Amino acid sequence: MREFKDHTQQNRAKTGPDDKSRSARAFRSQREEKRYWILLITLIVLGAVASYGLLVYNNPVPVGAPSFIPVVKRRMVALTAMIIAAVCQSLATVAFQSSTNNRIITPSLLGFEALYSTIHTGTMFFFGTSAFLKFSGVGPFLFQVVAMILMCLILYGWLLSGKYGNLQLMLLVGVIMGTGLKAVSSFMRRLLAPSEFDVLQAKLFGSVNHADAAYFPIAIPIVGITALLILLYSKKLNVLSLGRSAGTSLGLNHQFGVIYTLILVSVLMSVSTALVGSLTFYGFLVATMTYQAAPTYDHRYMFPMSLAIGFLILTGSYFFMYHVFRAQGVVSIIIELFGGITFLIVLLRKGSL
Repeated sequence: MREFKDHTQQNRAKTGPDDKSRSARAFRSQREEKRYWILLITLIVLGAVASYGLLVYNNPVPVGAPSFIPVVKRRMVALTAMIIAAVCQSLATVAFQSSTNNRIITPSLLGFEALYSTIHTGTMFFFGTSAFLKFSGVGPFLFQVVAMILMCLILYGWLLSGKYGNLQLMLLVGVIMGTGLKAVSSFMRRLLAPSEFDVLQAKLFGSVNHADAAYFPIAIPIVGITALLILLYSKKLNVLSLGRSAGTSLGLNHQFGVIYTLILVSVLMSVSTALVGSLTFYGFLVATMTYQAAPTYDHRYMFPMSLAIGFLILTGSYFFMYHVFRAQGVVSIIIELFGGITFLIVLLRKGSL
């Protein structure tokens, strides 16, 4: 016993009682933590500046004019849609990749965009332009959200329970379903008249201009509650991201954790897709930049960074494309382009899914 105490004292003398190179905290060093907070505050400030520019810059009405506030309110609708989309896409992608223990795949693999496209294409194909233009408002919005959530719940209940219980099989079936729905949508679009195709294509492009202020009283509470549940689940997501074996050994019900996280992800992705349309690689771009900006495993720090990055990408892109390059209709295309290039770079560097 005495020899053991002497050996312990010798080790303490070598390493020191306060060895800062070994830590169980969220950051490996105080320098990394300081860098994280400086970067997070900088991103928040830049996002706020871009938001202010979207609201007041290049406003055709003078500041003191009575019609200045109504113009700002109209722009506020698009800004609110950006906030909702940033919250949904950033939180959903990071949580999805953590629950699946894979930083390549995205929630888009589950077929949200494909079902969104099929719903709108089917409306145009079977009922015509007049019915398609009337397919807006709270009712159709809720229908799209509920349809996407039900599709995912059926997928989870079938492939993540019982004799299956296979996450990779669920993702594979999701990819197949999404591919099938895209094929059906593509076939129907080829049979449309050119004028109908143009109207439909404008709707299918992801854009915050598709958002309607009438959706906000429903979308904001749903997104707020779901985002809060994900944030409260951050500590268990830290364990869930370690994989099934490590999570189970630490006392976590891995299957329940995965299903619970994917349900929350499906709610966020459904609301975002129904509100602003398809943003396939936007979430992946935000998540990849988050992993580089926040060198930590702790989701309590990863989520705020992803929110700040996601919001800055949207507000900054729309500000520059609207007021600098005068190209309003290509914002989502540019974001998807950079997101797709980032996806290819990460995939080629990693070498596998």
